[in-house]
Order: sequence, then C-alpha cells, then structure tokens
Amino acid sequence: MANIRVHIRFPEDKIKEPVIYQIGHEFKVVTNVRRADVRETTGWMDLELTGDSTEIERAIAGLRKKGIIVDPIELNVVE
Repeated sequence: MANIRVHIRFPEDKIKEPVIYQIGHEFKVVTNVRRADVRETTGWMDLELTGDSTEIERAIAGLRKKGIIVDPIELNVVE
C-alpha cells in the first residue's frame, strides 16, 4: 500500500464543493487531511492519499480534472 502526500489548491469556484469526499468515494483511496486553510474565496490543503499506487494516480488525475491544482510534497513537512 502506497502513501503519497500532495499540496492542493482550490480555485474560488471549487471552495464549496466536497472534492475530498468525492475522491474518497470515486477511487479506492483513503484521504487524510494533514493541514488546511480554506476560506470563502481561497483554499489549500496538504492531503495524504493511501492505497494502491494506480488508484492514487487516478485520484490525483480526478482532482486535476475537477480543476484542483495538485503538487507533490517532496519533503516530509506534515509529520
């Protein structure tokens, strides 16, 4: 089972959508919010995705398809 940590940024029109919930249900991944700052017009989140590496990649692609900006966290900054 793989773990990947990503930093995601929400465009203003996606702030109120439950995209993390949706990803957890659309793909076979466990989502774990490590840090977040979500306000009325802007938001970001450090998210840990756990599951099969193929499913994690599909989940990341799904986030991007929804208009979410996804960047890998290369250092272990959310421990």
